Amino acid sequence: MPNSNRIVSGRYSYGLYEETMLDIFQNLEQMVSELSPTFLVGVGTGSVLAGLFIWLGGLGFRKYLVAIVGAFAGGISGFLITGRNTVLSLVSAGLGVVLALVLEKIFITIMAAVLAAVLGFTVMGQICVGQADSLQQACSQMPVYSWAIIAALVIISIAAGFYFRRIISALCCAAFGSMLLFAGMILLLSYKGAEPISYISGNPSFYGMVFASMVAFGAIEQLLLCRFVKGKAKRVEKANKSEQKSKKEPSS
Repeated sequence: MPNSNRIVSGRYSYGLYEETMLDIFQNLEQMVSELSPTFLVGVGTGSVLAGLFIWLGGLGFRKYLVAIVGAFAGGISGFLITGRNTVLSLVSAGLGVVLALVLEKIFITIMAAVLAAVLGFTVMGQICVGQADSLQQACSQMPVYSWAIIAALVIISIAAGFYFRRIISALCCAAFGSMLLFAGMILLLSYKGAEPISYISGNPSFYGMVFASMVAFGAIEQLLLCRFVKGKAKRVEKANKSEQKSKKEPSS
């Protein structure tokens, strides 16, 4: 009989939910550790660099990021719907890029709503659900007020996506960049023989706070940086126009 004494969030837990989740994380960690060192270092380093770029400066390249996310979402959807047909998946990815660029505001709003729903469900699940054997059981055990809070977060994010698009875009970029940073660091630490997934699953509240702090810092930094760069670009453009205008005027 497997030992049920598992350390979760700094305490011993005998709950079936924690044991099941730990098994999932341990299996995932074993799969990562079996990958080739070249893959771990290459993909891990690329994820960290891309994550830093998007975390601190993604807002300035919003259209490109929207296109990439649209291609990814369209490709995955086409891959699952068409029965793993590569050609149709590529067509679906191209369609996702077009829709994401044409409907940029709506696409960003949908991304913000999904992010709010996932984060809300994760936080409320940690607070309200003591034990659960599966995701379906966890959903059934969550009280009504938890779903009301999650729904309110989704509605607020949708409204903010239409009226405060810059702020929501900065939050989405910061969240996406933070996820890439976490993924890259997990791969690099796995290459060094550490067990990062076990550490994260053992203390989810702490790492959740770290993730939230990274998202907040990245969003604020991008809003301030992009405003500064935009203002500087406008001043340079205005100075160039004034200089060109003075050159065209005849000398007295």
